[in-house]
Amino acid sequence: MSLVEKYPEEVKAIFAKYPADKKRSAVMPLLYLAQREEGYVKKESMQEIAAMLDLDTTEVASIVGFYTLYHDEKAGKYRMQVCNDLPCALRGADKFLESLCGNLGIKVGETTPDGLVTLEAVMCLAACDKAPMFQLQDGDKVEYYENMTVDRTMELVEALKKGGKEIK
Repeated sequence: MSLVEKYPEEVKAIFAKYPADKKRSAVMPLLYLAQREEGYVKKESMQEIAAMLDLDTTEVASIVGFYTLYHDEKAGKYRMQVCNDLPCALRGADKFLESLCGNLGIKVGETTPDGLVTLEAVMCLAACDKAPMFQLQDGDKVEYYENMTVDRTMELVEALKKGGKEIK
């Protein structure tokens, strides 16, 4: 079912915010709408959005690929996105990420066997002076964790497993 069929009023409201000759500006709200239900944007939705906005599917996919809050693949309940750009790497982000992989028993980009956490490396979460740091996503909720250690992060994962940590 298409976005227009699923969410006719919301799509109409999104388009109402932009002049007809600037309709491509609706790309991000439409992507958010497409991602809301399953936590990622399906290829079919990217194609539909591209057609609605007179864009190439590649242009829409590039937006999904650039922004850390859009996803093109299904993931675990939580997405743990560790910033590992150069400033963060200089503060130990790469070693932190490698140690997390070892502790979680997965590689970057993979999901823990219990389906709880998908670990991703991302560029620039705007807290270079507080690395190692990551953002933890649960649907449309995001929390930032700064100056982290592997031990503190694993405590957080254990709390998530027990349902003891709710993202605000």
